[in-house]
Amino acid sequence: MDQRTGPWVVAGLAAALDLALVVCAFGLVSLAADVDVVSDPSVGLLVAPTGVGASVLAVLVVLGFRLRHPERMGATVLLVAVASWLALVQGAVVAHLLTTTGAVGASVGFGVGLGIGWFGLLVPVLAALVASLAVLVARGNAAGMERPRWPWEKDEDE
Repeated sequence: MDQRTGPWVVAGLAAALDLALVVCAFGLVSLAADVDVVSDPSVGLLVAPTGVGASVLAVLVVLGFRLRHPERMGATVLLVAVASWLALVQGAVVAHLLTTTGAVGASVGFGVGLGIGWFGLLVPVLAALVASLAVLVARGNAAGMERPRWPWEKDEDE
């Protein structure tokens, strides 16, 4: 990969796409099922965003390192999905622990409960989708694929 489209650039764009897809999916599921992402209002407003932020950061870091060798697609996609789910749960546990009474068991239970619910299961699925697309882009860049050109960018002699 050249400097303009290195693995961290592709990983950054993939992480931005992951964030957008997670926010969109959370909103659509919340509207369709008429449920809140965090059903307990006593835990505060920042628990879910903290978990999602940790998940997106995990996608960025794992893809940044793994896209140096884009030929390992299956392992990369699985690793991104697992890392994003674990980061979501860990971020939710830490945020719950900081915003409530500080009971570790209750915070771990809350984080795992969020992780195995509809919203928590959307995160690794979307992360795997984004990782698949990022690996395909990285493979194309590594093989020398050029970016598509607009009609007005093409040479006159072509």
